[in-house]
Amino acid sequence: MAGTTPRGRAERRSPGELESEILATLWATERPLTPAEIQSELGDGLAYNTVHTILRRLHDKDLVLRDADGRRGAYRPVKNAAEMTAEAMHRALDRGPDPIAALQQFVTGLSPEEENALRALLGDGGV
Repeated sequence: MAGTTPRGRAERRSPGELESEILATLWATERPLTPAEIQSELGDGLAYNTVHTILRRLHDKDLVLRDADGRRGAYRPVKNAAEMTAEAMHRALDRGPDPIAALQQFVTGLSPEEENALRALLGDGGV
């Protein structure tokens, strides 16, 4: 989240940071949230209009759905965090000239726990 500068001014978030924070807030609950609930959850003096604008952008990108049943104006994510991360990884591999080399580099940076999980997934013939 954004903080404040030594002079008390709000720091600007980096591009996409607020979108990520809103998605994380939605992923942390089992139900759709209204912009006001997200604003309250994020705190930090964030304006309601800002939250609503980001939700519209996420909706335009097909990353959230507006809940038509039940509560008015509530939003929920289209995919969970793991699905979105996996898609980003696939896109990154598709962009590079040598996806196998990229995978090799990726695997060398895994923690022992991550490496064991990957070995278990691959040993069982996949997911």
